[in-house]
Amino acid sequence: MQIDFRLPSLGADMEHATLAQWLKNPGDPVHRGEAIAVVETDKGLIDIESYEDAMVTELVVAPGARIAVGTVMARLSAERAAGAPAREAAAAAAPPQPLPSAAGPLAPAPKPPAPLAAPAGAAPRRARLSPAARRRAHELGISPEALEQRIAGKILHVEDVERLAAEAKARPSGVAVAPDARSAMRAVIGSAMARAKREIPHYYLGHAFDFGAVRDWLVRHNATLPVSERLIEGLLVVKAVALAAARIEGFNGYFRDGHFARSTAIHVGTAIAMRGGGLVAPALLDADRKDLKTLMLEFSDLVTRVRTGHMRLSEFMTATITVTSLGEDGVETIYPIINPPQVAIVGTGCVRERPWVHAGSMAARPVLNLTLAADHRVTDGRTGSRFLKTIAELLAAPEKL
Repeated sequence: MQIDFRLPSLGADMEHATLAQWLKNPGDPVHRGEAIAVVETDKGLIDIESYEDAMVTELVVAPGARIAVGTVMARLSAERAAGAPAREAAAAAAPPQPLPSAAGPLAPAPKPPAPLAAPAGAAPRRARLSPAARRRAHELGISPEALEQRIAGKILHVEDVERLAAEAKARPSGVAVAPDARSAMRAVIGSAMARAKREIPHYYLGHAFDFGAVRDWLVRHNATLPVSERLIEGLLVVKAVALAAARIEGFNGYFRDGHFARSTAIHVGTAIAMRGGGLVAPALLDADRKDLKTLMLEFSDLVTRVRTGHMRLSEFMTATITVTSLGEDGVETIYPIINPPQVAIVGTGCVRERPWVHAGSMAARPVLNLTLAADHRVTDGRTGSRFLKTIAELLAAPEKL
């Protein structure tokens, strides 16, 4: 049976992506969940994984091509997955033919800035930079095409751009300052959020509660650990949200085709700021079932890969509910917008010392403002208040998370 491997939708705000790299060749077996290709979007480099155990029989799209969601990228054979035939047999099954050109009726790329000491007579090639590296190149006024000419055949990251810029700084280059590439990111995010506000009947709730139990427990817990293994406050909120979503129905899942479908798995999207601007919310998978140590390791890995512009489809597209925070910027309360097709998002601000009744007397206590934006087609304010209360109750006993 032939399987068409298509470019999946990576969100309501994405219509195209650029194929950055093939990770498999014709004749290679591929297992379910294994990455076949890397594509570049405005939000980063994303590994596209297979949903089947199969074998690659044909690569349809050439690296560098910008393609629409739904485009057939490759063809797989399910029948030949178990037999593990040699790659030569797969190649002999069809006469060799060149991959299609990346050229197509797509919008032309903007005129690049002046090159950074590009080699004389080098043929222009499309720069294969991660989005974060591309933005950094524009910030430094460096031509991505010139960087590709200097280092061909690999994906360049921010550190590569900065290193090459430092090497060229000592010699005259006549580099022109590139336009701000972040405007495109803002347009994509703005379009997606405008659609979400227009189509989803949001309701908002807020709940302030004493966060002292979390802080006291973290001080004791982290005192026994090296710095690299210490937990952060936000991670406990993520775990509490996951457990509350398992208890209170209507906040974990997707609204599609006029109906809410509850998800039995709980994958919590964690909003992470990208280097150079923008925001993504890759998921911590099965967050309700994992201990805090495991979640902390996975979260640290997510942050590292987001900041370097490389994520996996399984993390990027599977979030069933999202947690976002602006606490590190000093914001006390955030009223977030739901990320469709999800139906809820939890926001946290910074923890502030406030007068609070504690143990029967007034005292200065650390207080956290927790907010909920939820879809009124699925739940109402009473259910939402139970959900927030459950999160707060779980955080009152952090040692049990």
